[in-house]
Amino acid sequence: MDWRSLTGLVLGIGGILLGQLAEGGRVGSLLQPAGLLIVVAGTLGAVLLQSGPAQVWQALLLLRAGFGESLHDHAILQRKVRHWSLVMRRSGALALQPLVPVETDPFIARGLRLIVDGVPSAKLIEILSCDTERLEQQQQHSIKVWEAAGGYAPTMGILGAVLSLIQAMENLTEPARLGSGIAVAFVATLYGLGLANLFFLPIAARLKAMLTDQLAERDMLMDALAAVAAGEALHVIEERFAAANGQAALPQRAAHERLRDAERSDRATSPRAR
Repeated sequence: MDWRSLTGLVLGIGGILLGQLAEGGRVGSLLQPAGLLIVVAGTLGAVLLQSGPAQVWQALLLLRAGFGESLHDHAILQRKVRHWSLVMRRSGALALQPLVPVETDPFIARGLRLIVDGVPSAKLIEILSCDTERLEQQQQHSIKVWEAAGGYAPTMGILGAVLSLIQAMENLTEPARLGSGIAVAFVATLYGLGLANLFFLPIAARLKAMLTDQLAERDMLMDALAAVAAGEALHVIEERFAAANGQAALPQRAAHERLRDAERSDRATSPRAR
């Protein structure tokens, strides 16, 4: 759990509560279960209607990644790449077989398995690029769920306010009940705006940033795995890995460029070419 990511949420909620106290209000006035129910249930219903239960469930599962640090340590990855290259050049592709079952990252494990199976570097990049594109599509759908929730929540807050005001107007002859009805109306609006701007939209933005980093990391790993499969020199692989680690190229464009380079290399080293 990345507790630093929760600092903003705690700071935002704390600022609202402190502001309420500074104005002479009570924190208990902001606790209105009816308004919260309207906003949460209405937002959930709208998102379910738009995306469906399966996609909403996937978005909830992705929420854990929003407060975690799933990316690898680049120093550890560089040592792994160095080890793969040394094993490949000294003992051949089959010597990488014992590393496949112990690898915890399915993407890396599949890349190593393709190398062991003797898949050409061009085909390896094509297969791993398909995996990356599928991951991007799945996560983009989940991110859209959070963005949709951020758009619906304020509207549901206004809807809750209207419902509460209707009830308040029905009790004009009972001043004791009139005040509570108006309070619930404003608190429902607060819940809608607060959930959208303190939770839903920030989560969507954070997941977008994490997806960008994850795609860049996979792009770097594809480059390294393809170089290992092609039997490139260790210092060349390390230089390319370091360069990829420091650049901010678009993952998919770089993958297609490497695919063309690998295809030319495979044609040049094929028996027919020789």
